[in-house]
Amino acid sequence: MKTVFSPHHAGHGDHAELVAGAILPAYERPERAGMIRARVEEVGLGAILPPEEHGLETARKIHADDYLDFLQTAHDRWLARGNSGVALPFVWPRPGLRADTPPEDIEGLLGHYSFDGGAPFVAGTWAAVKAAHDVALTAAGLVAGGERAAFALGRPPGHHAGRGFAGGYCYINNAAVAAQALRDHGVRRVAILDIDYHHGNGTQEIFYGRGDVFVASIHADPRMEFPYFLGHADERGEADGAETTLNVPLPHETDWSAWSSGLEEACRAVAAFAPDSLVVSLGTDTYRGDPLGRFRLETTDFPRIGARLARMGLATLFVMEGGYAVEEIGVNAVGVLTGFEQPR
Repeated sequence: MKTVFSPHHAGHGDHAELVAGAILPAYERPERAGMIRARVEEVGLGAILPPEEHGLETARKIHADDYLDFLQTAHDRWLARGNSGVALPFVWPRPGLRADTPPEDIEGLLGHYSFDGGAPFVAGTWAAVKAAHDVALTAAGLVAGGERAAFALGRPPGHHAGRGFAGGYCYINNAAVAAQALRDHGVRRVAILDIDYHHGNGTQEIFYGRGDVFVASIHADPRMEFPYFLGHADERGEADGAETTLNVPLPHETDWSAWSSGLEEACRAVAAFAPDSLVVSLGTDTYRGDPLGRFRLETTDFPRIGARLARMGLATLFVMEGGYAVEEIGVNAVGVLTGFEQPR
């Protein structure tokens, strides 16, 4: 399996987030990608390729133009206002407040284009975001070109980013852009299977009214876990996308027995949709030692995930999402990939 990777991800570092009432160093840090790449090399997974340069044409089918323009200028505008350091929002529009007229001031714009305090901007953020976008599109091109599978090893992750908002460490929704690219390459139907601990609220929001992309997610119950306001089982899609969303929310302390039952449910739903390609939002924060997760998967469970996905017999693109137990992230993430590659 080929891996696509860019060193530009490292520019999005030395940043902070608002969590539990404090500004703390971000859990989503450059070491994550380094550990995964090292493990890819260690196990001999396959060639590691640089991304091709891509424009934003595909991303503009997924994200609003004004939002993409904001991402490219946010930190420069933050500095131009006389601020320094990490740019973070502190005020958000709510029902009853005006959200139809974006503020001109960067401090207002940060809240207008985000849903939480977990998408910081530093000088290298846009370069890293754009590189992760290029990584996903390059890997999608490999799959569209006939590869059985490919791995988009990019950061920051993407599945919390919606059409017009950032959050949860996410800016461009790399999995959604990759799915759109597959459609543009002529793939008739695409499924996205999100196995991150947290619900991919941005992915769901983007495709909720579309019938050509099925979105399935296995995640912590949003009544008890971030992102809280999406990911319930009764959310099934709307309009042309009716019945093309499946959420499998699970309680804290879920172990392999219960989680794998959720995986089976999701795989059956994906198979019933009969896609031609599969995009996997690959998060490993389901691991029992993850600082941001409360599931109980063991390292030995991750190859079993890959083996089950392989049995679906679909051209598959893995797009890296969350996972914050940095010492174990390489073994766990690559474990899914090696499990997928095992002879069937």
